[in-house]
This record gives sequence, structure tokens and C-alpha cells, in this order.
Amino acid sequence: MDKKKRIVIALGGNALGNTLPEQMKAVKITSKAIVDLIEEGCEVVVAHGNGPQVGMVNNAMIALTHEDPQQPNTPLSVCVAMSQAYIGYDLQNALREELLNRGITDIPVATMITQVRVDPDDPAFENPSKPIGRFMTKEQADMMAEKYDYIMKEDAGRGYRRVVASPKPQEIVEIGTIRTMVNSGDLVIACGGGGIPVTRQGNHLKGASAVIDKDFASCLMAKELDADILIILTAVEKAAINYGKPNEKWLGDITVDEAKQYIDEGHFAPGSMLPKVQAAVDFAESKPGRQALITLLEKAKDGILGKTGTKIQL
Repeated sequence: MDKKKRIVIALGGNALGNTLPEQMKAVKITSKAIVDLIEEGCEVVVAHGNGPQVGMVNNAMIALTHEDPQQPNTPLSVCVAMSQAYIGYDLQNALREELLNRGITDIPVATMITQVRVDPDDPAFENPSKPIGRFMTKEQADMMAEKYDYIMKEDAGRGYRRVVASPKPQEIVEIGTIRTMVNSGDLVIACGGGGIPVTRQGNHLKGASAVIDKDFASCLMAKELDADILIILTAVEKAAINYGKPNEKWLGDITVDEAKQYIDEGHFAPGSMLPKVQAAVDFAESKPGRQALITLLEKAKDGILGKTGTKIQL
């Protein structure tokens, strides 16, 4: 590589596992892929999802209220903060260990508990659609709705789940600190789970009952840090059009305009590949020379070297 590139990596849930033991194993594999990029001369910032983890924390907090009626229900924003901390704990330790194993001793690793401001008038609050937590029976769901004022929806015949809003990120509150750490050479983990959603009330930041899409938050962070590349890691090596059909086509290097056309034609599934491609387009068109890459975790290095993945640029 000609020069040191600044990269923001958005880790998908498959890079973290679904349980604590799975996460402990997964972060070791994830760390190897990230340190591969550092060895290629890249400056890396890490963001991650928290879908299974925030649901697990939320369930644990609900169980606590059942055991002790004096315990108030824990706000979702606090559950997001908890998930950021314990994912960051595992991830930063695994990254530090992998760096030291390779003889890299001059890169400190740190997790930033990150708040992300959202607009209280975002239309997403009028139509909560992001499922979190476990499946419930109709009776259980009705009880949760009555006791906690949760919005419960039936989910594809599998039962009922709580749904919350997924507003667009407007501002990363701690971006100044994140930027200072990155500029000083730290390997920073930030915007975990899309960030802790907050709204501004004067000088007060109030937690919002929402979850922010981690790909959109990663895109915003990449722009704010003037990154060269946004890597969105997912469960497939490349994005595809006509996915699962006889005329399926895997996408390599495409332009922003081509990606927008594929979005308009409905090629990408909402809640799955669509937000990834939308975030990739947003970053790639934000400044000449910026690139977005969608690929598998274990193919990240090959993707940076131009060997695989879906690359989007102007």
C-alpha cells in the first residue's frame, strides 16, 4: 500500500457471537482480521453491532424487576451502554493480545462509551420497527405492553417481540475525544451498537428508547474522522443483485450511481443488506477519493488489496 489509510470497520453481529462464551471465541478471530489490516499499514477505528447483546442485557434487566419489585425498569439507552462496555472489554483485550503476539507494542487500545444524538422528531419514532429481545407469547407480550408501555409486534409467525424506533444518527457526542485518540495513534472502539441514542434538552442529554443502525453510525463516524475507507463486514463476501435467483450477480467494483440504481430497483433486503449499501453510498459520495467496501470479516484484508468484496466509489 502506498500510504497509511484510515479505515473505519463496522463489525456485524456474526463477528461477535450470540452468547458470552461465543463472544470470547469470536473476538479472537475478529482481532486477527483487524490486526492483519494494521500490519498492512492501515490506521483502524472499530465500530460494532450489538443486536443479540442488547437484547440479552434487556432481558436480564427485566428479570431483575420480576425478582425485586423495588427495581425500576432499566431504560433501553442504559442497556445499550452496558452492551458497549462489555463488548468493548472483550474486544479491546483480544486486540491488545493479538497486537502483542505480533510484536506490535506501540498501539494502545481503548473503548469509548459513545453517545449519538438523534432527532426527537425523526419519523422512526412514529413507527417503531426494530425488534429486540426474546420472542414471547401473546399473553406475555400483552403483559409487557401493559406493565412497561412497550410496543409489541408479531414477528413472522415466531411469536411477539418488542419493537423500538431506529432513528438516523445526527451527531456523535464524543467525536472530539475519539478524533484526538485516533490522531495520537490509538486503536479506538467506538459507536458500539450504533451508539447510545440521546436527544438534546438544553445542556442535558436524555436517553432515547431506540437503537441506531450501526452501519449509519459507522458512516457518520468515518466522515467525521475523514477516513479513506469504510468497511462494512457482513455474512457474505459480496453484495448481490437478483439475490437467490437464477440470474444472481455478485457485485465487485461499482459506482455510487450504479449502487443507487440497484437500491431503487429493490435488489437489497430492508433490515439486511439495504442499510449496508445505503451507508456505503453515503460515505463514498461524501468526498472524492473515499471508498466503501462490503465483504466478509476474513476477507477484509483481501478487500483492501482489491482482491474481493463489493467496492463502491464515485
